[in-house]
Amino acid sequence: MPRKGPTDDGDELLARLGSLTAQARELAQLQRSRVELAVALQRGMLPRDLPEAPGLQLAVRYAPAYQGLNVGGDWYDAFTMPDGRIGLSIGDVQGHNIEAAAFMGQVRVGLRALASVTSEPGELLARTNDLILSLGTDLFATCTFMRLDPATGVLESARAGHIPHIWATADGRSGVSDDEGGPPLGVEEGTEYPVMRHRLTTGGVFVLVTDGVVEGPSLSLDEGLDKVVRLAGVAAVAGLEAGALAAAVIKMARSVGHEDDAAVLVVGHDRAVGRL
Repeated sequence: MPRKGPTDDGDELLARLGSLTAQARELAQLQRSRVELAVALQRGMLPRDLPEAPGLQLAVRYAPAYQGLNVGGDWYDAFTMPDGRIGLSIGDVQGHNIEAAAFMGQVRVGLRALASVTSEPGELLARTNDLILSLGTDLFATCTFMRLDPATGVLESARAGHIPHIWATADGRSGVSDDEGGPPLGVEEGTEYPVMRHRLTTGGVFVLVTDGVVEGPSLSLDEGLDKVVRLAGVAAVAGLEAGALAAAVIKMARSVGHEDDAAVLVVGHDRAVGRL
Protein backbone atom coordinates (compact mmCIF):
# COMPACT_ATOMS: atom_id res chain seq x y z
CA MET A 1 0.00 0.00 0.00
CA PRO A 2 1.61 3.32 -1.00
CA ARG A 3 2.54 5.65 1.84
CA LYS A 4 2.20 9.42 1.74
CA GLY A 5 5.43 11.19 1.21
CA PRO A 6 6.71 14.26 3.08
CA THR A 7 5.28 16.55 0.41
CA ASP A 8 1.78 15.09 0.78
CA ASP A 9 1.95 15.42 4.58
CA GLY A 10 3.12 19.02 4.27
CA ASP A 11 0.32 19.90 1.86
CA GLU A 12 -2.28 18.41 4.21
CA LEU A 13 -0.85 20.30 7.17
CA LEU A 14 -0.87 23.57 5.24
CA ALA A 15 -4.45 22.95 4.17
CA ARG A 16 -5.53 22.38 7.78
CA LEU A 17 -3.67 25.46 8.95
CA GLY A 18 -5.30 27.48 6.20
CA SER A 19 -8.75 26.26 7.24
CA LEU A 20 -8.10 27.07 10.92
CA THR A 21 -6.77 30.51 10.00
CA ALA A 22 -9.89 31.24 7.95
CA GLN A 23 -12.13 30.14 10.84
CA ALA A 24 -10.18 32.31 13.30
CA ARG A 25 -10.45 35.26 10.93
CA GLU A 26 -14.21 34.82 10.63
CA LEU A 27 -14.57 34.54 14.41
CA ALA A 28 -12.48 37.67 14.95
CA GLN A 29 -14.55 39.56 12.39
CA LEU A 30 -17.77 38.43 14.06
CA GLN A 31 -16.53 39.59 17.47
CA ARG A 32 -15.34 42.88 15.97
CA SER A 33 -18.77 43.42 14.46
CA ARG A 34 -20.44 42.68 17.81
CA VAL A 35 -18.17 45.17 19.57
CA GLU A 36 -18.76 47.84 16.93
CA LEU A 37 -22.51 47.28 17.20
CA ALA A 38 -22.40 47.56 20.98
CA VAL A 39 -20.32 50.75 20.86
CA ALA A 40 -22.74 52.26 18.33
CA LEU A 41 -25.63 51.19 20.57
CA GLN A 42 -24.00 52.81 23.59
CA ARG A 43 -23.30 56.08 21.84
CA GLY A 44 -26.77 56.18 20.29
CA MET A 45 -28.41 55.87 23.70
CA LEU A 46 -26.44 58.67 25.36
CA PRO A 47 -27.89 62.21 25.26
CA ARG A 48 -26.63 64.50 22.51
CA ASP A 49 -27.58 67.74 24.23
CA LEU A 50 -27.24 68.87 27.83
CA PRO A 51 -29.63 71.21 29.69
CA GLU A 52 -28.72 74.87 29.99
CA ALA A 53 -29.42 77.30 32.83
CA PRO A 54 -27.89 80.59 33.95
CA GLY A 55 -24.77 79.95 36.01
CA LEU A 56 -24.80 76.21 35.35
CA GLN A 57 -22.00 74.32 33.66
CA LEU A 58 -22.47 70.69 32.63
CA ALA A 59 -19.79 68.60 30.94
CA VAL A 60 -19.54 64.92 30.12
CA ARG A 61 -16.87 62.59 28.78
CA TYR A 62 -17.29 58.97 27.78
CA ALA A 63 -14.73 56.38 26.69
CA PRO A 64 -16.28 53.03 25.68
CA ALA A 65 -14.38 49.79 26.21
CA TYR A 66 -14.08 48.74 22.59
CA GLN A 67 -10.73 46.97 22.83
CA GLY A 68 -10.61 43.18 23.01
CA LEU A 69 -13.79 41.45 24.12
CA ASN A 70 -14.96 44.03 26.68
CA VAL A 71 -18.15 45.92 25.93
CA GLY A 72 -19.59 47.61 28.97
CA GLY A 73 -22.77 49.40 29.92
CA ASP A 74 -21.77 52.70 31.55
CA TRP A 75 -24.01 55.70 30.98
CA TYR A 76 -24.59 59.32 31.93
CA ASP A 77 -27.66 61.48 31.48
CA ALA A 78 -28.84 65.03 32.09
CA PHE A 79 -32.30 66.37 31.29
CA THR A 80 -34.78 69.06 32.30
CA MET A 81 -37.76 67.77 34.27
CA PRO A 82 -41.34 69.12 34.06
CA ASP A 83 -40.87 71.34 37.15
CA GLY A 84 -37.78 73.02 35.67
CA ARG A 85 -35.28 71.20 37.83
CA ILE A 86 -32.52 69.16 36.20
CA GLY A 87 -32.13 65.41 36.52
CA LEU A 88 -28.61 63.99 36.48
CA SER A 89 -27.69 60.33 36.44
CA ILE A 90 -24.63 58.16 35.99
CA GLY A 91 -24.41 54.40 36.24
CA ASP A 92 -22.80 51.11 35.36
CA VAL A 93 -24.49 47.89 34.27
CA GLN A 94 -23.01 44.59 35.43
CA GLY A 95 -21.35 42.68 32.59
CA HIS A 96 -19.26 43.43 29.53
CA ASN A 97 -21.20 42.35 26.47
CA ILE A 98 -23.82 43.59 24.05
CA GLU A 99 -26.58 42.56 26.48
CA ALA A 100 -25.12 44.93 29.08
CA ALA A 101 -25.07 47.75 26.53
CA ALA A 102 -28.73 47.14 25.64
CA PHE A 103 -29.75 46.88 29.31
CA MET A 104 -28.01 50.19 29.96
CA GLY A 105 -30.42 51.82 27.52
CA GLN A 106 -33.41 50.29 29.28
CA VAL A 107 -32.29 51.60 32.68
CA ARG A 108 -31.55 55.08 31.39
CA VAL A 109 -34.88 55.34 29.56
CA GLY A 110 -36.67 53.92 32.59
CA LEU A 111 -35.18 56.60 34.83
CA ARG A 112 -36.26 59.33 32.43
CA ALA A 113 -39.78 57.97 32.07
CA LEU A 114 -40.31 57.55 35.80
CA ALA A 115 -38.90 61.02 36.47
CA SER A 116 -42.07 62.40 34.88
CA VAL A 117 -44.02 60.62 37.64
CA THR A 118 -41.73 61.46 40.57
CA SER A 119 -38.52 63.45 40.52
CA GLU A 120 -37.66 62.76 44.17
CA PRO A 121 -34.34 60.88 43.85
CA GLY A 122 -34.96 58.21 46.48
CA GLU A 123 -38.43 57.33 45.24
CA LEU A 124 -37.25 57.45 41.63
CA LEU A 125 -34.52 54.88 42.29
CA ALA A 126 -36.96 52.69 44.24
CA ARG A 127 -39.44 52.68 41.35
CA THR A 128 -36.68 52.00 38.84
CA ASN A 129 -35.50 49.11 41.00
CA ASP A 130 -39.02 47.64 40.98
CA LEU A 131 -39.22 48.10 37.21
CA ILE A 132 -35.94 46.25 36.62
CA LEU A 133 -36.99 43.39 38.88
CA SER A 134 -40.26 43.08 36.98
CA LEU A 135 -38.31 42.49 33.76
CA GLY A 136 -36.96 39.21 35.12
CA THR A 137 -33.38 39.85 34.00
CA ASP A 138 -30.26 38.60 35.76
CA LEU A 139 -28.50 41.91 35.17
CA PHE A 140 -28.26 44.74 37.67
CA ALA A 141 -26.92 48.28 37.65
CA THR A 142 -25.31 50.76 40.01
CA CYS A 143 -26.54 54.33 39.73
CA THR A 144 -26.44 57.80 41.24
CA PHE A 145 -29.36 60.13 40.55
CA MET A 146 -29.32 63.83 41.41
CA ARG A 147 -32.00 66.50 41.22
CA LEU A 148 -30.65 70.03 40.86
CA ASP A 149 -32.59 73.25 41.27
CA PRO A 150 -30.59 75.70 39.12
CA ALA A 151 -32.31 78.69 40.76
CA THR A 152 -31.14 77.87 44.30
CA GLY A 153 -28.21 75.50 43.75
CA VAL A 154 -29.86 72.86 45.96
CA LEU A 155 -28.88 69.40 44.83
CA GLU A 156 -30.56 66.24 46.15
CA SER A 157 -28.83 62.92 45.61
CA ALA A 158 -29.59 59.21 46.00
CA ARG A 159 -27.17 56.36 45.37
CA ALA A 160 -27.81 52.72 44.38
CA GLY A 161 -24.58 50.81 44.92
CA HIS A 162 -22.59 53.35 42.93
CA ILE A 163 -19.25 54.83 43.94
CA PRO A 164 -19.57 58.20 45.76
CA HIS A 165 -19.27 61.52 43.99
CA ILE A 166 -16.54 64.13 44.50
CA TRP A 167 -17.07 67.78 45.40
CA ALA A 168 -14.94 70.92 45.55
CA THR A 169 -15.53 74.57 46.33
CA ALA A 170 -13.84 77.75 45.15
CA ASP A 171 -12.42 78.44 48.64
CA GLY A 172 -10.19 75.35 48.48
CA ARG A 173 -12.28 72.68 50.19
CA SER A 174 -12.78 69.32 48.49
CA GLY A 175 -13.54 65.70 49.30
CA VAL A 176 -15.42 62.48 48.62
CA SER A 177 -19.11 62.41 49.51
CA ASP A 178 -20.06 60.28 52.49
CA ASP A 179 -23.69 59.92 51.38
CA GLU A 180 -25.47 56.81 52.59
CA GLY A 181 -26.69 54.62 49.74
CA GLY A 182 -28.70 51.51 48.97
CA PRO A 183 -28.00 48.32 46.98
CA PRO A 184 -27.70 48.27 43.16
CA LEU A 185 -30.83 48.43 41.04
CA GLY A 186 -32.34 45.05 40.24
CA VAL A 187 -31.04 43.16 43.27
CA GLU A 188 -33.55 43.38 46.12
CA GLU A 189 -37.27 44.11 46.29
CA GLY A 190 -38.69 46.90 48.42
CA THR A 191 -35.41 48.78 48.67
CA GLU A 192 -35.33 52.33 50.02
CA TYR A 193 -32.70 54.84 48.94
CA PRO A 194 -31.77 57.67 51.33
CA VAL A 195 -31.67 61.19 49.90
CA MET A 196 -28.90 63.61 50.81
CA ARG A 197 -28.95 67.37 50.22
CA HIS A 198 -26.04 69.43 48.93
CA ARG A 199 -25.60 72.92 47.51
CA LEU A 200 -23.78 74.03 44.40
CA THR A 201 -22.01 77.21 45.45
CA THR A 202 -20.32 79.85 43.32
CA GLY A 203 -17.38 78.30 41.51
CA GLY A 204 -18.09 74.89 43.04
CA VAL A 205 -18.14 71.55 41.24
CA PHE A 206 -19.55 68.06 41.68
CA VAL A 207 -17.90 65.20 39.79
CA LEU A 208 -19.66 61.89 39.13
CA VAL A 209 -17.70 58.98 37.66
CA THR A 210 -17.98 55.27 36.95
CA ASP A 211 -15.46 52.80 38.35
CA GLY A 212 -13.63 52.50 35.03
CA VAL A 213 -12.21 55.96 35.77
CA VAL A 214 -10.93 55.36 39.28
CA GLU A 215 -10.42 51.65 39.92
CA GLY A 216 -8.46 48.79 38.36
CA PRO A 217 -5.44 46.49 38.74
CA SER A 218 -3.05 49.46 38.71
CA LEU A 219 -5.12 51.81 40.83
CA SER A 220 -7.16 51.20 43.98
CA LEU A 221 -10.53 52.88 44.40
CA ASP A 222 -9.28 55.11 47.23
CA GLU A 223 -6.26 56.18 45.18
CA GLY A 224 -8.44 56.90 42.18
CA LEU A 225 -10.94 58.95 44.15
CA ASP A 226 -8.09 60.91 45.78
CA LYS A 227 -6.77 61.80 42.35
CA VAL A 228 -10.17 63.11 41.26
CA VAL A 229 -10.46 65.09 44.50
CA ARG A 230 -7.15 66.80 43.74
CA LEU A 231 -8.18 67.56 40.16
CA ALA A 232 -11.56 68.94 41.27
CA GLY A 233 -9.94 71.04 43.99
CA VAL A 234 -7.47 72.62 41.58
CA ALA A 235 -10.20 73.24 39.00
CA ALA A 236 -12.53 74.94 41.50
CA VAL A 237 -9.84 77.22 42.91
CA ALA A 238 -8.48 78.11 39.48
CA GLY A 239 -11.94 78.67 38.00
CA LEU A 240 -11.49 76.11 35.21
CA GLU A 241 -14.50 75.32 33.04
CA ALA A 242 -16.40 72.09 33.62
CA GLY A 243 -15.28 70.75 30.24
CA ALA A 244 -11.60 71.10 31.13
CA LEU A 245 -12.13 69.25 34.41
CA ALA A 246 -14.11 66.47 32.72
CA ALA A 247 -11.34 66.01 30.15
CA ALA A 248 -8.69 65.80 32.89
CA VAL A 249 -10.70 63.24 34.86
CA ILE A 250 -11.44 60.94 31.89
CA LYS A 251 -7.72 60.93 31.12
CA MET A 252 -7.25 59.10 34.42
CA ALA A 253 -8.93 56.03 32.94
CA ARG A 254 -5.63 55.26 31.18
CA SER A 255 -3.94 54.62 34.52
CA VAL A 256 -6.33 52.06 36.03
CA GLY A 257 -4.65 49.11 34.33
CA HIS A 258 -7.58 47.59 32.46
CA GLU A 259 -9.88 48.34 29.55
CA ASP A 260 -13.31 49.23 30.87
CA ASP A 261 -16.00 51.76 30.12
CA ALA A 262 -15.34 55.15 31.66
CA ALA A 263 -17.88 57.93 32.13
CA VAL A 264 -17.58 61.36 33.76
CA LEU A 265 -20.29 63.92 34.53
CA VAL A 266 -19.25 67.31 35.92
CA VAL A 267 -21.71 69.79 37.40
CA GLY A 268 -20.25 73.24 37.95
CA HIS A 269 -21.24 76.83 38.67
CA ASP A 270 -19.96 79.72 36.62
CA ARG A 271 -18.66 82.19 39.16
CA ALA A 272 -18.92 85.02 36.61
CA VAL A 273 -22.73 84.84 36.67
CA GLY A 274 -23.26 85.48 40.36
CA ARG A 275 -23.76 83.66 43.62
CA LEU A 276 -26.15 80.75 44.11
